[in-house]
Amino acid sequence: MELMAVPGPSGRERRAVEWVRRELLAAGAKSGQLCVDDAHKKSPHLDGGGDSGNLVFKLPGTLRAPRRLLVAHIDTVPLCEGSRPVRRGGRIVPADRATGLGADDRAGSSVILTAALEILKRRLPHPPLTFLWTVQEEVGLCGARFGALSALGTPELAFSWDGSRPDRLVVGATGAYALEIAVHGIASHAGCHPEQGVSAAAIFAMALADLRRNGWHGLVMKRGVRGTSNVGVLRGGSATNVVMDRLEVHAEARAHDPRLRKKIVAAYRGAFERAARSVRTSAGKRGRVDFTVIPKYEAFKLKANEPCVLEAARAVRAAGLEPEREVATGGLDANWLTARGVPTVTLGTGGRDAHKAGESLVVADYLAACRVALGLATGSNG
Repeated sequence: MELMAVPGPSGRERRAVEWVRRELLAAGAKSGQLCVDDAHKKSPHLDGGGDSGNLVFKLPGTLRAPRRLLVAHIDTVPLCEGSRPVRRGGRIVPADRATGLGADDRAGSSVILTAALEILKRRLPHPPLTFLWTVQEEVGLCGARFGALSALGTPELAFSWDGSRPDRLVVGATGAYALEIAVHGIASHAGCHPEQGVSAAAIFAMALADLRRNGWHGLVMKRGVRGTSNVGVLRGGSATNVVMDRLEVHAEARAHDPRLRKKIVAAYRGAFERAARSVRTSAGKRGRVDFTVIPKYEAFKLKANEPCVLEAARAVRAAGLEPEREVATGGLDANWLTARGVPTVTLGTGGRDAHKAGESLVVADYLAACRVALGLATGSNG
């Protein structure tokens, strides 16, 4: 609850990173075991890259065994700024229902912190361990994508916490493209000579209507294969008496199947180009579009016998739960960690309704997640 109240949206995580660092040092961690990498300096999210990289805490093992990695992202969505967590019955909720709670993913950050603190304070035996708090997950998994793998100590088993129920093992996740579309119109006086202009807003509206009509916006189902797309950000216009001459459109396309993902992108490109050709001035001039596709993360699915999956299932059972495997429709730090050669299974923390006002954390599920994490960190059966 203390950590959820610390502001730390993507790109401004330093206060939360320092809070976790202080907790570790107070429990007996040595400063040389802690480092902050430069992932934020490589991130395209902000002009300056953000104010903190990933926090890494490495412990030498007291048991001879492969190194284990425990991961959670420490950034939150902007809706969670000002969060004041309170307990009501069996849940933690925001005192102000207009804000998010920050359980996504401060709950995960606290789960792995709890495991580290228990090991330090109780001097529990454990294999070599690396704890990783990533930044800028919510804006493209940037911490996992750009973090220094060399700082992790070559882990052979990796576990991430970011989700709902602690009995769920997320063994795969979708892939995504970011679409940056610049719609160029032609300015003119909207009151005197609107016919001499080309409205970038009109081009966008026609393109979006085309995509909706043909099933390429929102939930996309094509021949039984599922994907999604969304227009999330629009920036344009200067005054109501000027025909809009430029509109920036930020959208995304997601699908587990890379072929469908490419078809969604092609549908967007086609819709915008057709719309640009159809809107003309009285003299026959037309606008245009610039279309940029940026890969955000690739889909993945771990094998049923992947060691990290089998070990996670064992730890969930040791905590008194029955593991269920699933594939996520959203992106996870595990997408990039797996792509970079560190197969990672993701477990739940008890969070509900992430990215919404009124987000909550189920206390019993959170405590179960803590037991699972400690079991995985120590390699014990409970």
